[in-house]
Amino acid sequence: MALGMATAPYELRFDSGRICLDLLATTHPEERLDSVEPLRAWIVGSGLVPAGTSLAAADSSWLVGFRELRGHIGQLVGREPSRDSRPFDIALTRVNELARPAPPVPRAEWDAGGSLVRALDGPPACAALIAAIARDAVELLTDPVARADLRQCEGDNCPIVYLDTSRGRRRRWCSSEVCGNRERVARHRRRAALARA
Repeated sequence: MALGMATAPYELRFDSGRICLDLLATTHPEERLDSVEPLRAWIVGSGLVPAGTSLAAADSSWLVGFRELRGHIGQLVGREPSRDSRPFDIALTRVNELARPAPPVPRAEWDAGGSLVRALDGPPACAALIAAIARDAVELLTDPVARADLRQCEGDNCPIVYLDTSRGRRRRWCSSEVCGNRERVARHRRRAALARA
């Protein structure tokens, strides 16, 4: 994504600090996973699979599965855990179920240049990829230190949740280049308007 430019519907972000949070970011500012091609790009861009991995098996059922997981993760990271909350409990149960399958099996192999690179032992299945993301969500939810670093972007109408690992834990925006820049421009315009008045 070029700095200062509007994000096209197919452009994806991977700056939330966790793969499960990057999946949540695919809803803003509009639905990013609206077809199989952006889903394939997200799977590769997120690092779930090495570049060049065939995702020919991906179809509309994969979209349904990834969106379902995304919805459940959104319910879980958007609030404090509560045993008394039925929606939280339902989402937690489903994420635990989705985490059960084995994630894709990685292996090291030689590339054409003589370097070791990561590859998968076989074509990835949808359930295996979803399991890897669900396991990341389980890790996040059960790590009190990481949960304490969860923040929601302070940008206008930005619902993105990210992991604040900045020094001093004072990060305010999901992206300084996107939401932070918008805030700085808006502040400048307000000051300029006051100066003219």
